[in-house]
Order: sequence, then structure tokens, then C-alpha cells
Amino acid sequence: MSGSCCCGGGRDQKVGRGGSGLVSNGDPFSGVIHDDALIPGGVFSMGDAFGEGYAANGETPVHEVSIDTFRMDRSVVTNEMYSRFVDATGYKTEAELYGNSAVFHLLLAAPPQDVLGQASGAPWWLSVQGAHWRNPGGSNSHWSDFPDHPVVHVSHGDALAYCEWAGRRLPTEAEWEYAARGGLSGKRYAWGDDLYGPQGEHLCNIWQGTFPDANSADDGYLGTAPVRTFPPNGYGLYEVAGNVWEWCSDWYLPRYYRNSPRENPQGPTIGAGRVMRGGSYLCHDSYCNRYRVAARTSNTPDSSSGNCGFRTVAR
Repeated sequence: MSGSCCCGGGRDQKVGRGGSGLVSNGDPFSGVIHDDALIPGGVFSMGDAFGEGYAANGETPVHEVSIDTFRMDRSVVTNEMYSRFVDATGYKTEAELYGNSAVFHLLLAAPPQDVLGQASGAPWWLSVQGAHWRNPGGSNSHWSDFPDHPVVHVSHGDALAYCEWAGRRLPTEAEWEYAARGGLSGKRYAWGDDLYGPQGEHLCNIWQGTFPDANSADDGYLGTAPVRTFPPNGYGLYEVAGNVWEWCSDWYLPRYYRNSPRENPQGPTIGAGRVMRGGSYLCHDSYCNRYRVAARTSNTPDSSSGNCGFRTVAR
């Protein structure tokens, strides 16, 4: 079970951060309103208490962490929100600069000649010319058809650029897990230990069926769902499980939990990639059970895909 089984592939070459003369406007002047939930400070047990995590991901040992009070987006940044940033700054994402990004094969919306190849070891990911945040499925799609869906095809650098403009920041991994738990202690998911609600209702947007070719979409969605589709957790946060992966500020090292600080940990100073949390619409317990609240993975900071976005925290 690969650590990148439901994530986009990395890049083979590096480029500088996108954009042209980015100016930080600060949230009051950006034209984007961030609806924050107040996350009260406290102490929690971080990590996998069920022995269900992937050993290579370093979800253990469970360790006590203290987090100060902060304010966090109730939902991830949407296409419409990101478009305001781009309109104001002329920013170019890394996918736009590279000329391609990773699109899940069933969501391709482009002519065959735009498909440049398949990801090694993950052939369900197509490298698609012209795929980026504006055209999430390729040239025959456009974000304006999905204004309230999560913005995708954004790299870690693209998320940081938005944060700089909006006067925000990315959450630390510890903040993210603490907030995602919603005040519940030691639970498997953001809402409890059972995947489905009392009447069998779906509580998150994940894969149903046989991955990667047959998705019944019983939860209503083959790809991304509009934000605030599923019930919020105890802190009022939506879709902290499934829908899209969310970038955190931390570098990723599997062994970090062994001796991470107790007070507001900021993550290691080095790593092979940046932390991503929450899972996505492609996760399924048969191969990628990462919609558990303790689950973690990573990707290279310049990577982008059709199932990764971000939410922000107030500075």
C-alpha cells in the first residue's frame, strides 16, 4: 500500500514559486471573506490509537500535544475564493507554469492528445496538458462550473501565496488534527468511530466501489463535492475527512512523532515533502484508509493534483 496511492505524483524538476509581483493585501482588503471557527486551546492525544495506520507514515506513538486557541476556516478555500486572489494579483500557479497537472482518469475533460502519460505505479493518474486550477479536468472544463467546490491543482507554494495575499497562514499538522477531532478524544473519525451515520448516511466524500474503475458514487459524488455538503464536526469544520487532501505548513518526517514538542509543535525543520491531511474523494479502506483523523501523508511542495486543496488559519 503505497504512501502516494491516492495522491498526485511529484514533479521531476523544480521551478520558483508562481506569480508576478505578489502583494499582500490582508484579509480585510482582499475581497474574500473567511468564515472562521474558533478552535479553543487544549490538550489532546495526537496519533493513531487503533493500530490502523500505515507504519511508514509514522502515525505513532500517540503523544500528548497542547494547542493554543486559534481560528480556522470552516471549509477549504473554494474555486471562487481562489479566483479573486488570481484576479487581484495575476498569480500563476505552478501547474500553469509547468503546463500540466495530475487528473484522475474518470474525471478527464480534455481531448486524448492532451494526455501526456500516466503516473508510474498509479496509472489512474493522468498527466494532462492544460490541467490546472482554472481547468480542473483539462481544457474542456472550467472552475466557474464548480464555484463552491474546493480549489485543486494547487501546490504547497500556491497555497502559501494565497495565504500571503489574504493575510492568513496554513495550519500546522498538530493544529489540523486537533481541530479535525472536533473536541472528541481518541476517535477514529472526526465524528466518532463508525464510518456511517445512525441511518447509514454518508458523512464524507470518499470512494465507493472497486478502485480505480468502478465508483458507485453512493455519497453523491464521483469527484469533489461542494464545500459544506456533509455535516460539520464538533468545532463547526466541514469535510475534514474526504473530499480533498489539505496542505499543512509542516515538513514531513515519519519519525517526527517520536520526540516532537508538546507545546504547539511546528513540525521538523527538514523533510522529503509537506504534510497533507484528511484524505480525498479517492480514498477507500481497501487501499487508502486515510480519512481517519490521525492519518497523514505527504507530497513534494511543487506537486499538484485534482484531489488536493487547503484551508487557512487566521494570523
